[in-house]
Amino acid sequence: MDPDRVLEGLDPEQTEAARALRGPVCILAGAGTGKTRAITHRIAHAVSSGVVSEQQVLAVTFTARAAGEMRGRLRGLGAPRVQARTFHSAALRQLSFFWPQVIGGEKPTLIESKIQAVARAAHSVGVQPDRTGLRDLASEIEWAKVTQVRPTDYEKTVAKTSRQAPMPPGEVARVFEAYEALRRERNLLDFESLLELTAGMINEYPAIAQRVRDQYRYFVVDEFQDVNPLQKLLLDAWLGDRDDLCVVGDPSQTIYSFAGATPGYLTGFAARYPHATVVRLVRDYRSTPQVVRVANHVIAQARGTTSANHLTLQAQRPDGPDPMYQEYEDEPAEATGVARKISVLLEDGTPASEIAVLLRTNSQSAAYEQALTDEGVPFTVRGTTRFFERAEIKQAVHTLRGARHGAAGEDPEPLVHTVRQLLGQLGLTEQAPEGRQARERWESLSALAQLAEDLAAAPAPGGREVTMADLVDELDVRMATEHAPGFEGVTLASLHSAKGLEWDAVFLVGLTEGMMPIIYAETDDQVEEERRLFYVGVTRAREHLAMSWSLARSPGGRKSRKPSRFLDGLRPASPSTASKRAERRKGGVARCRVCGNALGEAAERKLGRCLDCPSSYDEALLERLRDWRRTNAQEQKVPAYVIFTDATLQAIAEQEPTSVSQLSAVSGIGAVKLDRYGEAVLALVSGADPADVTDGPAGGNEEETADE
Repeated sequence: MDPDRVLEGLDPEQTEAARALRGPVCILAGAGTGKTRAITHRIAHAVSSGVVSEQQVLAVTFTARAAGEMRGRLRGLGAPRVQARTFHSAALRQLSFFWPQVIGGEKPTLIESKIQAVARAAHSVGVQPDRTGLRDLASEIEWAKVTQVRPTDYEKTVAKTSRQAPMPPGEVARVFEAYEALRRERNLLDFESLLELTAGMINEYPAIAQRVRDQYRYFVVDEFQDVNPLQKLLLDAWLGDRDDLCVVGDPSQTIYSFAGATPGYLTGFAARYPHATVVRLVRDYRSTPQVVRVANHVIAQARGTTSANHLTLQAQRPDGPDPMYQEYEDEPAEATGVARKISVLLEDGTPASEIAVLLRTNSQSAAYEQALTDEGVPFTVRGTTRFFERAEIKQAVHTLRGARHGAAGEDPEPLVHTVRQLLGQLGLTEQAPEGRQARERWESLSALAQLAEDLAAAPAPGGREVTMADLVDELDVRMATEHAPGFEGVTLASLHSAKGLEWDAVFLVGLTEGMMPIIYAETDDQVEEERRLFYVGVTRAREHLAMSWSLARSPGGRKSRKPSRFLDGLRPASPSTASKRAERRKGGVARCRVCGNALGEAAERKLGRCLDCPSSYDEALLERLRDWRRTNAQEQKVPAYVIFTDATLQAIAEQEPTSVSQLSAVSGIGAVKLDRYGEAVLALVSGADPADVTDGPAGGNEEETADE
């Protein structure tokens, strides 16, 4: 590919990054600023310019999904042979290749979960943790190994760093030592030992180091703020004394410090390499200006070591709806309220797969699962197991492969019928079953069935009909790139697991002190990590962002909870907005029709009252207004808020204007909207059915956006 063509379509900062063909290069990339685009175009530009050959590039990221996405983009840019892998995948490949000449004998068994081995080790030294304790022990051993803490040094390190161990440090150290002994005895290899052995092999055997460094001469590391000391040890072994290294990351998205990650390698990159090229990507192509303003406000309050490096995002998208802030009486009410808001979004045309409810802990999920079920909204719970590694998917793929020769039909329908029949034998029913595990299995199988339907809906190459062989081939490609088929449902996910993802609409729930920040975030550094986690949640939203909290855990319970401190200055009646309201009381400003206080926020002025003052409105009228807006939005093929925002509709329902002059007094209804929609709205207020109401005079401004 022509090197100059590779740079087409990049913004100035992305172009600067792509033109920095030699390392060291540090790209500080804010959320939604196109970092993957920048680094893949940089690699393709280097290859097409002859700076490096494809086979000499190693691009490293943290998830197989991200690595697969990177490989796909590189193929499209004419660089299909570039290696894009996770740290563990690259290390496993190298260790397996050199194992016979370095160690010899039977290769160890790689274990993905330590739980069983940790349980045996704990039992052998007289420690009897419960299931939760076992998970905590396994996580603590992982932390110790990635930070290069040995069992004999664990107690001393915990005391020195004031780390909160999951049980008495002496017991952890004993289990840790027993685990390592058990692992060696049974020839087991965990992910941490995999990285450590690979780095040790390269550092101790010059001939192997030479072969590895001859193979890979050009390194790119994504999400560099999440690198831990063990990964850095391996990266340094790969590099040797060279500096052709490009790192990409965002200190404001450092959310894995508890697991050993440190942003210091990213923030200290320029100090280590004084001649480094540093590029900052700040143009946010993901989120609306309204969402970006929230994100910038949240991260601007940050303190500590990473705060000096935070990036102020610059929104590139058109205006969208204002973020929503909602307080509820209790957790069930919050879950029900969120589910109902999701139903409205679905009715307005937002796909279920483009909506997410993000939780601080997985324990919050049950209430939302129930509320969505009650509302009839499909949902999926995002877990940690990769799609193609799930037992039911392995079984299903095996079954489909066995049937590939007998699935061709005269039209696409038999393929879909055959697939559903085969998957039905494995548990795919018409309706989702009850229970978390049964539902997750059903969702996985349903996603495969949906993939078959999507393939069958379009002709295969040459116009022929799609066959089972086409489906199996598609699955093979997806398995190689970790491209899991989607499930058409609302996503329930923890904030940590949502990193790297994005949705049209995001609901951040449970935003109370003790949950966000979490109660065990005691030090300043821990609180700042919680702030960054909240920032990650905010920046997942493209268009709709809703934040909510509840005052009590259960109905009738004590309402003692306080909204998260991270909402200060954002939510209505928070400390900073309350002070602004007080300052304006003496001025000639709009006042609340309930309490008489000055209205400082746009949403308050629109409603004509403080958001925390009681409201009364005709629910039937509000529903008629929503139905009318939905129909018009579909006919005009625009988002619903372009006609009127939710706040404007509620203001109309509360104030019930009966004349043009009264309607024009509602904030957000200007001359253009009054001319175009005034007669229709007044008819709805008087009781007309939405199906019988038409717009007012034509000629409105087609380019006009939302009313606020």
